[in-house]
Amino acid sequence: MDLSSADFDRIMMMDLARNACEEQYMKDPLDSENLLKWGGALLELSQFQSVADAKIMLDVALSKFEEVLKIDPGKHEALWFLGNAYSSQGFLNPDSDVAQALFDQAADYFQRAETLNPGNEVYLKSMEVATEGPKLHKEIHKHGGMIQQALAGEGGGPSASSNASGGGKKKNNKKKNNDFTYDVCGWIILAFGIVAWVGMAKSLGPPPPAR
Repeated sequence: MDLSSADFDRIMMMDLARNACEEQYMKDPLDSENLLKWGGALLELSQFQSVADAKIMLDVALSKFEEVLKIDPGKHEALWFLGNAYSSQGFLNPDSDVAQALFDQAADYFQRAETLNPGNEVYLKSMEVATEGPKLHKEIHKHGGMIQQALAGEGGGPSASSNASGGGKKKNNKKKNNDFTYDVCGWIILAFGIVAWVGMAKSLGPPPPAR
């Protein structure tokens, strides 16, 4: 995967944040805000990993958010982050039944977060993402090889297979494949992009309630 300078900066910033959180955890393991930031950094970093590494990173992030809820059961931000982590895991899992269960878990956490912070627009949007997840998951994994490469950050994508077969018709197929890739990846960016909101949101504080 070709990283832009902005992506590289994000990775560096989140990696520094993760390391800082690890150090703070050694000093105070009951610092719920630190655990929340730690998990948020892992969610952000998981977007730039291979599928296998992303799953591992998401599991660690989940454990941090669960620790937060043990310390502060009413921490709605932790519930929201858990929903994002489960949504991400759903998209990465090729088994539709397993993915459905993960999306259901995500929706439940988003609902619980919104119940604790009624009308929060970010939480409401996240619930929509989780609801649409299974439908997009089906489309994504129908084109498994292409999308798996995109998610794994290995490059390639539809253009590689399209270039293997020339001709005008194949150019049209290439365009359709590219269009599909942009549509699906754009939707994934929405799902993961809500997670990407973590970076700025955590520096500004919790998402504001609806007015």
